[in-house]
Formats: sequence, C-alpha cells, structure tokens
Amino acid sequence: MSDDTASSESSDEQPETRSTDGVRLQKVLANAGVASRRVAENLIVEGRVRVNGVIVTELGSRIDPEADLVDVDGTAIQLDQSKRYVVLNKPRGVVSSMRDERGRPDLREFVEDWPERLYNVGRLDADTSGLLVLTNDGELAHVLAHPSFGVTKVYVAKVEGRVSAQTIATLTRGLELEDGPIAADKARLLSASPSGSAGGRGGESLIELTLHSGRNRIVRRMMAAVGHPVIELVRRQFGPLHLGTLPVGRARELTKVERGALLTLARRAAEEPPPASSENESD
Repeated sequence: MSDDTASSESSDEQPETRSTDGVRLQKVLANAGVASRRVAENLIVEGRVRVNGVIVTELGSRIDPEADLVDVDGTAIQLDQSKRYVVLNKPRGVVSSMRDERGRPDLREFVEDWPERLYNVGRLDADTSGLLVLTNDGELAHVLAHPSFGVTKVYVAKVEGRVSAQTIATLTRGLELEDGPIAADKARLLSASPSGSAGGRGGESLIELTLHSGRNRIVRRMMAAVGHPVIELVRRQFGPLHLGTLPVGRARELTKVERGALLTLARRAAEEPPPASSENESD
C-alpha cells in the first residue's frame, strides 16, 4: 500500500472521528426499528428521509434524536423511546381521569402494566365506552386533545326510534344547539329494529357518526335534538387509530405503524397554530 493511499484513507476517516455532534442518521433509523442500517442508508440516498422537513441524502449526516423530527416517506418516526402510546377500550362507568375526586372508577387500573405515568388524551364521559389514547407524550396529547385541531372521531350510537334518511341528512347538513351550530362530517344508518319491537318505544337504530368537534357530549346532544336520544355510545376511531377487536376493559401499546400515523397527524396539526377555542371534549 502506498503512502498516498494510506494518507487518503486516513483523511476519509478523520471527519467522522472528529465529529461528536449528534448521531448518524442511518444509525438513528436502525435504532428506531425502521430498517437495518444498510437499508436505512438506501432510504437516505434515495431521498426518502427528511429531518425537520428537509430531505437529507448524505450518509454522514448526524442529528439530535432528542430534538430533531424525522420522517420516512412522509410518515413520522418515533425517536424518543421513553414515550409510550397506549390505546384503551374504556368500559362504561369509568371516568376519564387518573384519579377521580369523587371516588368513582377511574383509569388507574388500566395503566398498571406500564411504569411510565400515562395520561388520557381528551375524555369520554362515564356512560360512553370505546377508544381512549393514553400517553406520557405531553406535546402530542395537547395537539390531539385540543378541539381546534379537529382530529376526526367516529362513534357508533344505539338510539331510540327508527332514524330516517331525512334525519341522517339533517345531521350532516347541520342543526342548531344551545352553544351554536353543529354538523356531522359523515352520518349513516347501520341498522334499525322494527317499530314496536323494542318495548313499545318505536324501535331502535344503530348509526355511525363522524365528527371533528370536541364539544361537550356533542353526540348525545345532537341525537337528542333530532328526537333520537342515545341509549349506548361507543367511540370506534380516533384519528388514524381504530378500536378493532380490542376487548372492553383491555389496553395495548400501539404498533409501529399506528405510532407513525399518530405522530404524523400530530406533527402536521402542530405546523399551523389553531384558532382559539373554549370547547371541552367529553363525548
């Protein structure tokens, strides 16, 4: 080996040896479980990785995993492994609080399997069951819970009476409540029992409502306003998260795909400051 070759190889190694700021991007991606380091390098070279919104294609790039935001193919990557994201199928009769001052059943029993102090993102009232997100990520919780960010939620409600096509149209067209107008993003009738078959109450209907509002008990108030009081209410979807087959009273951590979708939603929403709002979420 010539002296020139040795000198060249030594020079190639020097920049990386001297640089101590941050961690190499491909190593960060590998540690986050995105792909092996070799595949992560290919992702970078192909221009599929962004850091703080800027495409990075240089393999020697270093970042601060605690401060920088990374996404691959537009999907946010969780770099802070201390953050925990859990989905709970909240039962009826449980209040959305980690410690209820009135001594009612609360969320503490559902977070015992995790050492972190988890908090609920938004609320479901005690009579409503379904999907509730628990996390120790305060920034994400703020974005997802704040009504002004307009995160979409999907509910399935069993209501009194047979809901007509005209009523479905009213729900999507909009109606006036005591605190202002409201309209469902989507509404559809899932099923209806024959009139008189439900204890003489004129039957029952099962409807699905999609809303981005976080106003207090909004689903119940909307259905009462159109003459179909809610009998049972379940939240089936929150943003990109679906309840799926998770049993009532059970909690699980989000999958890598779900975490990516949730973080992507939160980051996009946070890019634009929301307008002021005084809504309180409790559906």
